[in-house]
Amino acid sequence: MSVSSSSTDAGAAAGGPAPGLAARLWRRDLPHYPETGRRYGYLAIVVVTTIVLYYLLYIQYAVATSIMTHYSMSFAYFILLSVIGNVIGAFASLLAGLADRWGRANLVVYGLLIAGLLVLALPHSPGKHVFLVLFAALSFIEGIVLVATPALIRDFSPQLGRATAMGFWTMGPVLGSLVVTTVTSATLDTSGWQDELRYSGYTALVVFVIALFGLRELSPALRDQIMVSMRDRALIEARAKGIDPAAQASGHWRQRMRLDVVGSAFAISVYLLLYYAAVGNFVIYFSATFGYSEQRTNGLANWYWAANAIALVVAGLLSDRLGVRKPLMLVGGIGSVAATAYFAQLAVHPDTGYYTFAWLFIAIGVFGGLAYAPWMAGFTETVEKHNPAATATGLAVWGWILRLVVAGSAAFVPLVVTSVTPLVEHGHEVQVASKEAAPALAIVNQHPQIFAELGKYPPGQAPQELQARAAKEVGLPGLATVQKAQPQLAVLKEHGAEVQKASEEGPGQWRTWWYVCLGGQIVFLPFIFIMTGRWSPKRAREDAEAHQRAIEKELAALGKD
Repeated sequence: MSVSSSSTDAGAAAGGPAPGLAARLWRRDLPHYPETGRRYGYLAIVVVTTIVLYYLLYIQYAVATSIMTHYSMSFAYFILLSVIGNVIGAFASLLAGLADRWGRANLVVYGLLIAGLLVLALPHSPGKHVFLVLFAALSFIEGIVLVATPALIRDFSPQLGRATAMGFWTMGPVLGSLVVTTVTSATLDTSGWQDELRYSGYTALVVFVIALFGLRELSPALRDQIMVSMRDRALIEARAKGIDPAAQASGHWRQRMRLDVVGSAFAISVYLLLYYAAVGNFVIYFSATFGYSEQRTNGLANWYWAANAIALVVAGLLSDRLGVRKPLMLVGGIGSVAATAYFAQLAVHPDTGYYTFAWLFIAIGVFGGLAYAPWMAGFTETVEKHNPAATATGLAVWGWILRLVVAGSAAFVPLVVTSVTPLVEHGHEVQVASKEAAPALAIVNQHPQIFAELGKYPPGQAPQELQARAAKEVGLPGLATVQKAQPQLAVLKEHGAEVQKASEEGPGQWRTWWYVCLGGQIVFLPFIFIMTGRWSPKRAREDAEAHQRAIEKELAALGKD
């Protein structure tokens, strides 16, 4: 449970001494459920904090090729970076469920401060190993906040407005990605990768100051109850006076180990495989398969993130208006399957146009939002059904499974798409060498036999007779051109065939990986049916009306009517 400031606040309200600044910056509990304006303010701070945190995390992937070049990282090492980060983030998510006694708001506020400082330190890493350690620390913080922020969203949003609130929260990673691609596509012409990381770090520190003074949370007695609508407020506060948070906290982990909780968390994790591939692999995929630059790929990804962000909010509003989650999840899931299947097929069509991908990304983003925002609301309601006091624990289980799935996917991409490694490590080098050595290659191809014989000897050490014959057949200017291009020809000799083979095999291998992502979306569909909630809007309205009658009856019994 959180360190409660209820007594301090109550003392101040009664005319006692006001809490000092240090106490206010640590003890953030609210003794009463906030009015609508303040509640929206807290929700806004949580959403903005989430956006900035994912900006910090994802900026590395947007400039991946530049980071690998700067630190002479192999592609395998960069993948290791992602795998280690996600595994550490997974267990940090579990820790967040255990460490809730420090306060959800404190985990978010001070976690953001540490994350911002870590990203500002990354460009100063003296080598790739230090970079890995700092990135792992950043992933640890992200794993904690991944649990704490949706827990705060749940606390400040009754069930009848939950999907809308969760729609805004799920915009966090999406808008974080959109900020990344928008900033990089606009600034990479004049800024290096170090500058891109610094921009995100400075942004985090600004938002930290806002959250430090502005973010609060509910006391454990208030948040450990189910709140269906704002009309429950009086009853929730009345009940809170008789609730022992310590008693509510027992058996949380045992209560979370159920199919509807663990199964649903696994299902959404594999559903999001394509999303995480977009974050971590789109720059590499479009560079290797379609020849796009980092800047062009990030500009293309803007269509995906923008459509997804809008769809998340619209889906949340629609879900709350209808009072149901499952039908929207099903439509979004089926639509995602169809769009992803088409996207997979385009991997083997290198002539596909930019705007074909743009429209397809809009479709994938819209269907993804339609599935994900209602799912987040439905998942918290499924957890509440077992014990509302264990919401953070249920979200910790979700965060743990999600991060392990992402780590597994990052590890398996280079095993499925074996062409990635030679293309990432040597593709650009071979491309440059091919361009610079083009005149020399033309001469060599005109006289293959003589250059094959010359190639048997170190430069300048061929027999005089052979050199004279070469000068006669090729000409001295031609020999000089070939001699000047020896470094480029050496690159082509060492890596050219490997890169050529990878270029030919890569599209089919990427299509296989997109099929894996498609399979994750198919797995998601049956798990929709085991979550709590109605399919029929009419039945949902009847449930809400019955709940309101029960609330009024209980308030009357308490003398609160």
